[in-house]
Amino acid sequence: MNPAKINELFDLLRAACARQFRFNPRRVTAGMRYVGKEGHGKDMVHVFRDASTHSQIALDSTFATLREKHGEKPHWTEAEKARYQQSDAEIDAEIAAKQAEFDYTLTSPLYLDHKAQLLAHYKDWPGYQPGGPNPREAARLLIAALAEANDARLTAFAERMGSQDTEHLAHLLLAPCHLEIEANQVARAL
Repeated sequence: MNPAKINELFDLLRAACARQFRFNPRRVTAGMRYVGKEGHGKDMVHVFRDASTHSQIALDSTFATLREKHGEKPHWTEAEKARYQQSDAEIDAEIAAKQAEFDYTLTSPLYLDHKAQLLAHYKDWPGYQPGGPNPREAARLLIAALAEANDARLTAFAERMGSQDTEHLAHLLLAPCHLEIEANQVARAL
């Protein structure tokens, strides 16, 4: 489908979601992705899916329907609905908090000391070392090893981020790697 038609569908989706569910149009724009059409004839709907939770919305003309269950997994929890209902100020505060986490990670002793080790698992990095685990698994293994060794840098990082969850900490540690890879690709292209 052409981009102009998808933009029209997003306009209808934002309006329907704001009217029916009090969803913030800004959150709908940022969170939802167009999946495609489903059904035939008069029963045809346009389907949109949340990028991170995979919850779906079916758009039929100007009426939106939240798909509460898709397959075996329940979707559209109360917390997810509340997130889509956040005000612009709440969205801005969430963005600022994520940026602060990123900025801290980029300069943290934990990241700086293990940056080369983490980057070596990315195929787009000049120092890539084939045959190892993927970047996410490598970060998980690093965090597990540091936790077992009671590493002070990991302890400080986890306290600052307010999380002991290995998956979350791995995600935070890998975020700056993407920036490093992008900067390296730009430098090589010049």
